[in-house]
Amino acid sequence: MNGSETLPTTAVPAVPEAAPTPDGQPTPATAPTGSPAWVRPALGALLLATALLYLYGLGDSGWANSFYSAAAQAGSASWKALFYGSSDAANSITVDKPPAALWLMALSVRVFGLNPWAILVPQALAGVASVGVLFATVRRWYGPAAGLLAGTVLAVTPVATLMFRFNNPDALLVLLLVLGAYATVRAVETAGTRWIVLAGVLVGFGFLTKMLQAFLVVPVFAVVYLVAAPTGVPRRIRQLLLAGLGLVVAAGWWVAIVQLVPASARPYVGGSQGNSILELTLGYNGLGRITGEQPGSVGGGGGGPGGNGGGWGDSGWLRLFGADLAGQIGWLLPAALILLVVGLVVAGRAPRTDRGRAGFLLWGGWLLVTGVTFSLMQGIFHAYYSVALAPAVAALVGMGATVLWRLRRHRAALPVLAGVLAVTAGWSWVLLGRSAQWQSWLRPTVLIAGLVAAVLLALLGWLTARVAGSPGSRWAAGAVLALGVLAALAGPVGYSIDTAATAHAGAIPSAGPAAGGAGFGGRGGPGGGRMPGGAGGPFAGGGNQGAFPGAGGPAGGNQGAFPGGGNRGGAVPGGGTRGGAPGATVPRGAAGGPGGGMGGLLDARTPSAEMVALLKQDRDRYTWVAATIGSNNAAGYQLATGDPVMAIGGFNGSDPSPTLARFQEYVRAGKIHYYLGGQGFRANGGSQAAQEIATWVTGNFTASTVDGTTVYDLSTGREG
Repeated sequence: MNGSETLPTTAVPAVPEAAPTPDGQPTPATAPTGSPAWVRPALGALLLATALLYLYGLGDSGWANSFYSAAAQAGSASWKALFYGSSDAANSITVDKPPAALWLMALSVRVFGLNPWAILVPQALAGVASVGVLFATVRRWYGPAAGLLAGTVLAVTPVATLMFRFNNPDALLVLLLVLGAYATVRAVETAGTRWIVLAGVLVGFGFLTKMLQAFLVVPVFAVVYLVAAPTGVPRRIRQLLLAGLGLVVAAGWWVAIVQLVPASARPYVGGSQGNSILELTLGYNGLGRITGEQPGSVGGGGGGPGGNGGGWGDSGWLRLFGADLAGQIGWLLPAALILLVVGLVVAGRAPRTDRGRAGFLLWGGWLLVTGVTFSLMQGIFHAYYSVALAPAVAALVGMGATVLWRLRRHRAALPVLAGVLAVTAGWSWVLLGRSAQWQSWLRPTVLIAGLVAAVLLALLGWLTARVAGSPGSRWAAGAVLALGVLAALAGPVGYSIDTAATAHAGAIPSAGPAAGGAGFGGRGGPGGGRMPGGAGGPFAGGGNQGAFPGAGGPAGGNQGAFPGGGNRGGAVPGGGTRGGAPGATVPRGAAGGPGGGMGGLLDARTPSAEMVALLKQDRDRYTWVAATIGSNNAAGYQLATGDPVMAIGGFNGSDPSPTLARFQEYVRAGKIHYYLGGQGFRANGGSQAAQEIATWVTGNFTASTVDGTTVYDLSTGREG
C-alpha cells in the first residue's frame, strides 16, 4: 500500500447485508460468531470496577438532593404521592419533574427503609447498567475492544461518576437513552419494527424522567434509521410512524392522567404557574430552557449566544469547553469530535446501509444535537446536565480509536491516531491547570506520557516493521497502546476518584476539584456547587456568598443569609463544604449553629432533636406537621420527622400553591400544626402567594424561636 492511497471506505470488517426473503422482507444480517476468550473477563472486570466506583461510600452524601429525597420518602408512604411525584405524602404539590426516577427511589425505600443508601443505589445501578449497555451497543458493529473502551470512558467520565452517585433524574435518563440507542442499532440491522418501536418507547419513558430533554435524540434516531435500515423507503417511514406512536403512548399516558384528573383530586403541578402539566412541559421544562423565559425561576435570565447566560453561565459555541463544564465532560470531547470526522471520512461512499457510517451518524448526531442545544440555551442550565453527552463521547472515542487501529497498516491511520492522542494530552494539561493546586504532579505526567505515547504511536508502523514476526512486536504495540490509554484517561480517572471520595449534596452538584474561574462548576458552596458571587453572578454577596437575592422577606428566621448562612457549610445533613456528609466538621450554618436558620433554596439541613420533637407532637392530628416556604426548606424537616411538611410555593417558593385563601382554609380546619420561618427568594415573576401567606401568619399568630428558627403554632389563635 503506497502513500498515495486513501483510507478504505469501510470502518469495520464487512458484515453481510441482509438478504431479502421471498416476500421482500430482509432476514437478519449474519453477525460474527464467537468472541475472544478475554472479552467476558474484561467486561466483568469493567462492570465490577464501575460498581465499586459508583457504590463505594455511597451513603456519605447523606440525602444528596434533599428535594428528591423528600419526594422519595413521600412516595414510600403514599401510593398517590408515588404516582404523581409529590413532595409530601399529603400531596400538596409535586416536584417540578415527571416522576419516573422517583418511582425507583421510592420503591427502593419501601424495600430497604428510608436511608441515604436506599435512595442513591438505584442511580448507581443505572450507571453500571449504562456502561454495560453501551458496551453491548458499540460492540455489535465495532467489536469488543471498541465496546470496552467506550464503556471505560463512560464509567470514568467525571460528571457520570457524579450523577450515578446522586439522586437527580439524569442517571435514569442516561440509561433509557442508551437503551434507546441499542434498540435503534438492532432495528437498523434487520429493519425490525419491534426494535424501532422499542426505541420510541424507551425515549418516551425518558420523557417521564426529564421531559423534553429526552427528545433531543429523537431526530438522530429517526434519521439514522431512515438512512441506514435495509428496507424500502415506504416501510421505513411506516415503521418510524409506529415508533413515534410508541413514544407518544409511553410519554403521554401519565401526562394525560394528570391533565384529566380534576385539580382538586391531585397535587398541584410544581414548577407551573397554572397547575398544568402541559405548561410545565412546554414552559419551565421546555422552551423556557432555550429562551430563558421561565416565570417563577430564581436567577438565570436571557443572554445572547456568545454572551452572558444570565446567571447560568456564559452561553455560546465554546460553552462546553469553559471552566464550568470542561472538567465535567470535556476531557475527551476534542478527541470525540476529531474521531467523528475520521469515521465519516473512512466510511466515504460506502453503501447506504453501511453500519460503520451509521454508527458514527448515531453517536455523532447525539453529541452534536445535544451539545449545541446545551451550548446555546439561555434558561436554567447546570454543568451536571452534560452527563447526557457522556455516552456519545465515549462511543465515538471507542469506535474511532478502534477503526484507526484496525487500519494501522495504512500510512495515515497511526499518525492520525497519534495526533488525537497528542491533542488529548495537551487538552488534559489545560484542564488540570484549571485546578493547579490539586494533585499538581499529575499535570506534567499526563502531558509527557501522552506526547511520548503519541510519538511512539506515530512511529509504531516503522518500529514493528523492524521486528516483524517476533514476539516483541506485539508486546511493543500493546505497551504503546496501554501508555496512550493511561495518559488519555488519567485526568478523568483522577477527577472521578476525587468525585467518588467526596460527599455531594444540594441542587447543583459538581464533579472533580474546584476549577479556577468556574461558576456553578466548582464545589464548596451551598447546593454542592460554587455560587458565583459579586458582580455578574445571580447570587450577590461577594467573597462568601452571604446574601441571596430577595432574602429578608417577612417569613422570619435568619432570612438575610444565603441558604445555610454566611458560612458555606450548611448544605446537608451534618454540614460540610463539599456536600456535608454526616460527621463533617465544618459548621452547619451561621445562625444558632447546628440546626439553626433552616435550609434554603438549594438544599436543606438537618433540624435539631428539639425541633424534631416539637414537630412530632400530636402529629397524628394533622395532615401536615408544618408548612414552610420552598421545597428544600420543607425537605429537611420532612426527612427528619418522616411526616408530611407542606412546601409552600414549591421549589422556588414562587408557585401559587397554596393560595392564601386555601392556606387559611387548611389552618381553620386544623390541618397544619406549625408554620416555620425560612428564607424568601426573588423569583423571575411567578406568584406572590408565599409572601402573602407569610405576612398573614406573622400578623395573626405568635412567634417563638426554636433552635434559631422562627416557629408559629397555627393550632392557636386561628383567625382570618
